[in-house]
Amino acid sequence: MNAPETETAIAASDAMFAPLEWWDVCSRAGEILWTRAAGAGSIAKATARRANDLIEFARATSPFYRERWRGLPQAGISLHELPVVTKPELMSRFDDWLTDRSVDLAAVSRFLADRTHIGEHFLGRYLVWKSSGSTGEPGIYVQDRAALATYDALLAVQMRSPQVASQYAWGLARGGRAALVAATGDHFASITSWQRVCRGTPWPNARAFSVMAPLPELVAELNEFQPAFLASYPTTLAMLASEQDEGRLRISPACVWAGGEYLSSTAHMAIERAFGAVLVNEYGASECLAIAHSCSRGHLHVNADWVVLEPVDRHYEPTPPGEPSHTVLLTNLANRVQPIIRYDLGDSVTASAEPCDCGSPLPMIRAEGRRDDVLSMRARDGSFVRLSPLALTSIVEEVIPHHRFQLVQTAPDEIDVRLDAGNARRAEWPAAQSALLAYLAHQSLDNVRLRLAAEAPVPDPRSGKFREVLADPRAITAH
Repeated sequence: MNAPETETAIAASDAMFAPLEWWDVCSRAGEILWTRAAGAGSIAKATARRANDLIEFARATSPFYRERWRGLPQAGISLHELPVVTKPELMSRFDDWLTDRSVDLAAVSRFLADRTHIGEHFLGRYLVWKSSGSTGEPGIYVQDRAALATYDALLAVQMRSPQVASQYAWGLARGGRAALVAATGDHFASITSWQRVCRGTPWPNARAFSVMAPLPELVAELNEFQPAFLASYPTTLAMLASEQDEGRLRISPACVWAGGEYLSSTAHMAIERAFGAVLVNEYGASECLAIAHSCSRGHLHVNADWVVLEPVDRHYEPTPPGEPSHTVLLTNLANRVQPIIRYDLGDSVTASAEPCDCGSPLPMIRAEGRRDDVLSMRARDGSFVRLSPLALTSIVEEVIPHHRFQLVQTAPDEIDVRLDAGNARRAEWPAAQSALLAYLAHQSLDNVRLRLAAEAPVPDPRSGKFREVLADPRAITAH
């Protein structure tokens, strides 16, 4: 499909796609409610049926999976008998991975290169976004109509809970202004899905704010907008909660949504206390937006009728309940254009052997996810400026997308940059340095020094996972 045809398809789809989608959402939401009302046994049966259907479909339509599963039984094989797949493996076979032979990496990359298309439909029928590349390997993900309807339906079902529904109704009564604070400058999952919803619904009171903005500027914009709903990353919400406590931020959201990072119980309580609002925690990924959601007790419940999560050790053997996993294998039962089947997600997850006292039939987990630090840097005038880790990582990923890195605060006004770029390490440094210095200057931190560290990025000694933004305790002073 050439460029003019692609533009025509995008325009046509955005005019008529949303009404059809909402019908799909209502139908899917009803199905979810019916299945869950019947209990854990009903959920398990639905999951098994969908997994079998997905395996058969992927084998028939994805050259990658057909080759990967060669030699395995054609029928009767269970999901847990299939081999594990990784992001580098899938991205290296992108065209063969997809089940729609009209979609290829070259066309998708051209689409993603134009940021005016954020939130628009690719080829008139798919939504496309990219991952941040926090593992050193960026990913590109294509979502079909059924997957999008399922994500929306899972959210709609969650919002039916008395705890959320009452806050949602209160927010609508106050004008329904919704604010997302996120990385807005590229085709990331959060802003892409947000823009899609804003385009597809008569919701003029929704606005996205950039996490890259200096904190005082962001606070001023939110004070002017006065959102009834606020959504962002946990670290950003914690920063905003501190601003609210100190009186600089003055908003009264009815409901706050968190996602994209690890949310500690301490941060959860601090955010709810600061805003006087219910905090809903979402666990999702670029590979599957709706993996799990929090209940009234603050526990995460896996959407097990549409998602299979397998906590495993470093050898991909099952991890017992109560024990943190080395990684977790994800199977997304909703998306067929780009099947995610036993995919090494990289997060550490702890499954619970006990049911939650909220009464949900869905399994309960604790998910680590991204656990980067907020950096507090000293400016020239002696004041301290807090920096969002998502903003910092987005800056570096933009200029060196295929290399692992770590930013380590080693002094109140100094950051060590660890690059794992092999022989290209010193060649990549000027671009990373220039981008970071420009961002720091925009944050009134033109005095901060950057140093190319001699060591490569290292994993956390406890979890074995890589953290990208670290506040070295020796660099922290009382302030």
